[in-house]
Amino acid sequence: MFVTCYLLFVICNLESIKLPANLTPEYHKAEKWYRNAGSDSEKILALEQMLRVIPKHKGTDHLRADLRRRLSKSKEAAGKRSSTKSVDIFHIPKSGAGQVVLIGAPNSGKSSIVAELTNAKATVADFPFATSVPLPGMVSFEDIQIQLVDMPPITAEYCSPGQVGTYRNCNLIGVVIDLSGNVDEQWSICLDFLESRRLLIDAQTPSEDEDGNMLARKAFIVGTKSDMAPGGAVRHIVRLCKDRFDFITTGGGSKRAKDKLAKKLFELLGVIRIYSKPPGKRPDMNEPFTLPKGSTVMDLAGTIHRELEGKLKSARIWGSGVYDGQNVHKSHVLNDRDIVELHFG
Repeated sequence: MFVTCYLLFVICNLESIKLPANLTPEYHKAEKWYRNAGSDSEKILALEQMLRVIPKHKGTDHLRADLRRRLSKSKEAAGKRSSTKSVDIFHIPKSGAGQVVLIGAPNSGKSSIVAELTNAKATVADFPFATSVPLPGMVSFEDIQIQLVDMPPITAEYCSPGQVGTYRNCNLIGVVIDLSGNVDEQWSICLDFLESRRLLIDAQTPSEDEDGNMLARKAFIVGTKSDMAPGGAVRHIVRLCKDRFDFITTGGGSKRAKDKLAKKLFELLGVIRIYSKPPGKRPDMNEPFTLPKGSTVMDLAGTIHRELEGKLKSARIWGSGVYDGQNVHKSHVLNDRDIVELHFG
C-alpha cells in the first residue's frame, strides 16, 4: 500500500515538472524576428516560422499552444486594422522594370545615390536621419526605367515601424556601405537586420513560403565614397561579401560611375526587354515590355493582357538564336531585345 501511494506521488510530481524544450537555433532566430517585428504582418510571419521550426515533443506542448494563441490574436488584430482606412507610407507601388530598395546605416550615402541617379528630390545632409520616409525615384537605363527607393536609416537598436514591409515587397535590396566609415559596424547592422527578419534568400529562406507569403529578396552591396575610403577598405568589404553578394563601388558622382551602377541594377533584376510588333507594321522600339529571364512567348501574351494567353495561336520572332521572322512555339524562351509579333485566333 505504501509503495503504491509513493508511486502515485512520484507520477503526479513528474507530470508537474516542466520538461526541457531544447529549442533550436532556428527557433531562437525566429523568436528574435518576432521581438523586432514592427507590423502585424511581420509578427504573423515570425510566429508561423516559430511554429514551423519548434521541436514537437512533450516539453514544448505549452509553448506551442501559446504560440498558436498569439498567432490567432495577431491575425485578428491585423484583420481589424485592415478594415480601418489608413495610409501606409511604407507601401511603395512598384513602377518601371523593377523596384530596388536601399538599406543602410545613418549617413551611409543612400540619399546621395538616389539624388545622383534619379530626378527625386532626395535630402542629402551631413547629419543622420535626414530621410524620414521612403522616397522613390526613377533610374534611366538605355530604354527602360528602374525604380530606386531611398529609405530611413537603420541602427542596431532601431528601424522605422513598417519599414520591413518595403523590403519584403521589392524586387531587389541594395545594402549601402560607406567605405570611408566603420565598414564592419555598418556591415553587422545591415546583415543582422536582414537575416533576423528572413529578408535574404539563402538555402533556408526561399522567396516565398509554402503559403505564398513573400519572404526574401536578392541583395547586393553598394560601397559609397570610394574616393574617400582608406586603403584596403574595398578589399575588406569584398572579403566580407565573399561569394554571397554582388558588390559595386560608387563615388565622385561621375557619369561613368552612375551608368555603371544603373547597368548593375538592370543585370541584378534579372529582366529582359521585349519589343512588340503588330502584324504588317514596324515594331515599337520605344517602350519595351520587361519580363523575368526565362519568360516565354505565352508569358509575353499574358503580360500584355491576361485574356490574350488563351487566344494566342502563333508568334514570329526577330532576335537571338532565330532567323528574322521565324515562327516559334508558344513555349519558346525569349531573350533580351527580341522583337515579337503575336498572332491571336
